Amino acid sequence: MSRTLALCFEYVGTAFCGSQWQPGGRAVQTELETAWQRLTSDSGRWIFAGRTDAGVHALAQVAHIVSATDRSLDTIAKAMNAITPADISVHEAWEMPTGFHARFSARQRTYRYVFDSAPAPSATLNGRVLRLDHQLDWAAMQAALDTLIGIHDFAAFAGAGHEGSTIRNCYLAQLRPAEWLGRPVTVLHLQANAFLKHMVRNIVGTLLMVGAGKLSLEAWLAIIASRDRRNAGPTAPPQGLYLESIGYDPALQPLATSSRWDGTTYFRTYQGETV
Repeated sequence: MSRTLALCFEYVGTAFCGSQWQPGGRAVQTELETAWQRLTSDSGRWIFAGRTDAGVHALAQVAHIVSATDRSLDTIAKAMNAITPADISVHEAWEMPTGFHARFSARQRTYRYVFDSAPAPSATLNGRVLRLDHQLDWAAMQAALDTLIGIHDFAAFAGAGHEGSTIRNCYLAQLRPAEWLGRPVTVLHLQANAFLKHMVRNIVGTLLMVGAGKLSLEAWLAIIASRDRRNAGPTAPPQGLYLESIGYDPALQPLATSSRWDGTTYFRTYQGETV
């Protein structure tokens, strides 16, 4: 009998060509499917909740597969951690209702982008943050971010090759100071029902121009209104970007969970609330 199984997992994107399988590249999906085949002899495909680019990290990615394996959820989580490489870590295995789809059942995604503007660079955080060598006007950047809240056409921030609607509902766009390993950083949180290809990095690249005084709030709004990617700023580097979480309808609570964690964070709230 087939089961719909889901994994919540994190990864360091530095050595990956991205989350999705690519010919000749080391992808997160490839590593996950290779480990799954070793564990179950099942060559099925894991479907991810969202794609991440080369160099982009994830704190809580979600993927699902339909499988006939009879292994317990605890066994799946522990065994996958033993088989996958060190830059992937499985948090939890869930059994989901029939019809659950990691991508299409998701109702919101949250990303974070981490900036480091301390006086000296950090060797520990190298490759995990965007290192800034000049001060930015964080207040001006937040004023620009405030204009993103709500339903807008984000075509100006869409990556090349995007197909389909460019209208998205943005629930959260906030900068906040934080501390990471004893080091002061600034974190941008962006949450929406879904994101366009390269949307977060293109927003960040344009936002940095606002912070540097190269772009006024009026010019920022004109870029959005133009719906033209050529008018926006450069694509920010991937190393500061993290897929933070995926939000699902509370009606899709897991049928069962392992004893280590109940997974309710992902099914508690969505639409306008931080998961």
